[in-house]
Amino acid sequence: MATATQPVTDADLFSMPRDGRKYELVDGEIRVSPAGFRHGAVSVALTLKLGGFVLERRLGRVLDSSTGYRMPAGNVRSPDVSFVGASRLPAGELPTGFAEFLPDLAVEILSPGDGPREVLDKVGEYLSGGVRLVWVIDPETATAAVFRSLTDVRRVDRDGVLDGDDVVPGFTCPLSELLA
Repeated sequence: MATATQPVTDADLFSMPRDGRKYELVDGEIRVSPAGFRHGAVSVALTLKLGGFVLERRLGRVLDSSTGYRMPAGNVRSPDVSFVGASRLPAGELPTGFAEFLPDLAVEILSPGDGPREVLDKVGEYLSGGVRLVWVIDPETATAAVFRSLTDVRRVDRDGVLDGDDVVPGFTCPLSELLA
């Protein structure tokens, strides 16, 4: 006899343990993504560089992977690093729950267990929801993919530079500095 399961709620997602894993609500279920040491090091390096740049110029906010964004289809995604421009931030207090808007830049840093299909699904969901720029950084191959759309993709190798383009104007960062 089959048993009915209750739908997963925001409260369920908020109640997940703070154990270093990233939890997301995808297609009605909670998915967990273990990160690992190298993943964390790349994430912090990018957060420090991008965060300092954005803060100094008052461009908006840089957020970490504990920040959930409600996608148009109802999923809650948590990029490893994200940027929201100042003009798009709500007036007054910042949201205490999941953001009901999407970031301008979403960054995913691959972990050994990340499957290509899962990552492309995430990138596609970001882009179709209105995220203007997506970076997927692969520490294992020392490369990154820069997405403006699913067909406008630029590859960056270890000696290349990540560029904020018109999303984070003036920001550049050699990929090698994040992978060191």
